[in-house]
Amino acid sequence: MSIAPLVEPGPPLDHRQVARYARHLLVPDVGEIGQRRLANARVLVLGAGGLGSPALLYLAAAGVGTIGVVDPDVVELSNLQRQVVHGASDVGRLKVESAAATLAEVNPLVRVVQHPVRLDASNALELLSGYDLVVDGSDNFATRYLVNDACVLLGIPSVWGSVFRFDGQTSVFWRGHGPCYRCLFPEAPPAGSVPSCAEGGVLGLLCAAIGTAQGTEAVKLIVGIGTPLLGRLLVHDALRATWRELTVHRDPQCAVCGDAPTITRETGLADYDTFCGLPPARAGAEEVPVVSARELAGLLAARDRGENNVVLVDVREPGERAIVSIPGSVPVPRARFDSGEAFGDIPVDQPVVLHCRSGARSESALRLLRAAGHPDVRHLEGGVLAWVEHVDPGLPTY
Repeated sequence: MSIAPLVEPGPPLDHRQVARYARHLLVPDVGEIGQRRLANARVLVLGAGGLGSPALLYLAAAGVGTIGVVDPDVVELSNLQRQVVHGASDVGRLKVESAAATLAEVNPLVRVVQHPVRLDASNALELLSGYDLVVDGSDNFATRYLVNDACVLLGIPSVWGSVFRFDGQTSVFWRGHGPCYRCLFPEAPPAGSVPSCAEGGVLGLLCAAIGTAQGTEAVKLIVGIGTPLLGRLLVHDALRATWRELTVHRDPQCAVCGDAPTITRETGLADYDTFCGLPPARAGAEEVPVVSARELAGLLAARDRGENNVVLVDVREPGERAIVSIPGSVPVPRARFDSGEAFGDIPVDQPVVLHCRSGARSESALRLLRAAGHPDVRHLEGGVLAWVEHVDPGLPTY
């Protein structure tokens, strides 16, 4: 099902543009008018990370006139395995600055707008309203629901993608043309139950496959060619080298695009942290007991002297422990807390400290352990990353 072009053509191409985009001009479905639509388009790429990197590079090369980049983070060494818009010299630099510099080298005719902010319910509608289309390369559920709802309320398409280990997914959501992200995933998974790429890993090349697929969908929508992934979910298994297509239907009961939506311009965007069950510091829920990295170091030193019997539990996966571990920790993976198996592994008559990579999974595990009746359990604030930063900087991070 083809649709009308999303963007009107811009001014006639000058000689620089004709030379640069000659291979597009030779494609009948694109041609000069299609290239002028691209030059007149405003695309917001959410995240200059694994998915955003290839999308940014190819959208810039394709001649999209204005590209916005939203990302509050700085480049880290562990990003370079897949985030190809950055280089080694960019470590420590804002991702939006690094991406803008790279895109200027790829295509100086493109205008790049930097948004070094964290997208939330207070700024999403205003920020997204300045663009024709959003390419969503976010890496957490709260942001995905936020972007979806904002795009539905604004009536602009969202090209969504997701990757994990060897598996990727992508689709296009656009009010009035098909279902939205909430129709596909009405409820967020329990907090901590789905590892992020930082926790579970991802094949770097998979990001290229999904990110460029997102870029292709963006170009198709702008120019008005082909059959976009509206109402279709594309699933890629890199190990088997397969692509599967699943049909997605609009849900009449959907909270944002259904027949009687509860999320509207009048009600405003939702509380996405609470909806996704995020930690209390972000979601405003009840505080849970924590220890700092330095406090934990003191507890472990006292344990070595026989002054306490604290149990340090590492809820991460084996691959994470192989990279870096806190000495003296006991492995009990987070999934065992959901099933209840962990409760038999952890003594009830001893104080317990849980930890993960950064604190989210250990906090959700703590809540489950407390609900099961454990009287004395805390978790390491900031996880093993805080331990490396404040106690043992010689250890690696990931």
